[in-house]
Amino acid sequence: MTFSNSAAEFEKILRASAFKKKGGDPISQSDGINAALALLRDLRQSKKSLYIIGNGGSAAVASHIVNDFCNGANLKAITFNEPSLLTCYGNDYGYEHIFSKRIENLAEPGDLLIAVSSSGNSENIIRAVSSMHSRNGNVFTLSGFNKSNSLQTMGDLNCWVDSHSYGHVEIAHLFILHYLADTLKASPQSWETQKIPSGII
Repeated sequence: MTFSNSAAEFEKILRASAFKKKGGDPISQSDGINAALALLRDLRQSKKSLYIIGNGGSAAVASHIVNDFCNGANLKAITFNEPSLLTCYGNDYGYEHIFSKRIENLAEPGDLLIAVSSSGNSENIIRAVSSMHSRNGNVFTLSGFNKSNSLQTMGDLNCWVDSHSYGHVEIAHLFILHYLADTLKASPQSWETQKIPSGII
């Protein structure tokens, strides 16, 4: 595939990204983006915390976008990628618990978890989502690959990217998150007054 064809394929994939509310009912892409912006607006206004998690390339996406949410959007955003803590929790509880145990220790009601997984089936991500719900927090998921993956109906808001290419899925996730961060940074007045579309979350 040529570079031009790959770029065209990425644009097609990005435009086809689909959003669902909790339970799996589909919503429009514009409503999904607006709902994500409203979740982040409410988070900043209430001074709650944002946690962003992922494995491998998705962990790199999490680390990258934390910079923009902290520096640009002034959110209290953190990720759980510090190597000594990852190995500590992995050694003591098993890799499947490396994120859920941190959520159980840190999350408070009203906090937000952004769970990023290309496959949507990573056990440690799924457990973290369940832990966040048990703490009365909100969850925004980003996944790809199979449309029936486990993650894409577990969040209060869910985004699915229609591709089996790790590169396209990971970059699409980063693009969407960057759009959210950049919008919050560039247009504070527009998102401060934005409301979550009725019935979405």
